[in-house]
Amino acid sequence: MNDNEEVKNQKKKSKQYIDNSKFLIAMVAWKKKIREAEDCGEKNPPVCSYIAECFIKIAEHLSYRPNFINYPFREDMVGDGIENCILYAHNFNPRKSKNPFSYFTQIIYYAFLRRIEKEKKQAYIKYKMMKISDEGGELTKWIKDKDFEEYNSQYTKFNILTDSDIEKLDPKKKKRKKSKKNKLFEEEG
Repeated sequence: MNDNEEVKNQKKKSKQYIDNSKFLIAMVAWKKKIREAEDCGEKNPPVCSYIAECFIKIAEHLSYRPNFINYPFREDMVGDGIENCILYAHNFNPRKSKNPFSYFTQIIYYAFLRRIEKEKKQAYIKYKMMKISDEGGELTKWIKDKDFEEYNSQYTKFNILTDSDIEKLDPKKKKRKKSKKNKLFEEEG
């Protein structure tokens, strides 16, 4: 093997921030401890530090993807992802999957999506409160009169609520269904 091939192999190994085979071995050993604890009637043991480090690394790296990086609550997303991994780690079945990396990446991904939805709902509530409190439009007029370009650019940078989100979150006015009695009464009258 020449020097170029060695460098390429080292680069391939260094790109992976988690060794999936080592992660699988740690998960199998931890699952064995869980079975032993269940047999003795004890509580489940906590995950080892290596598994916890893997959860943290997966969550951090996933949060830097382009579809997640610009959210102002990125740290909350990472925290939710790690929490969900710890909560559902016991569900990992090494007999079904030999890839704990992808299993926990999926858990973290969906935790991120849930956090984004929660934050959008909160932003919608703030939006509605602002709209209700500014019925006359005084605040809007005041902001337009003043030179708030810097404020507006900062606000739009962190505003996660789009018009389609507002439309989706806005409660629909329910149409009253006419009962059979009302329909018959209207037809006769």
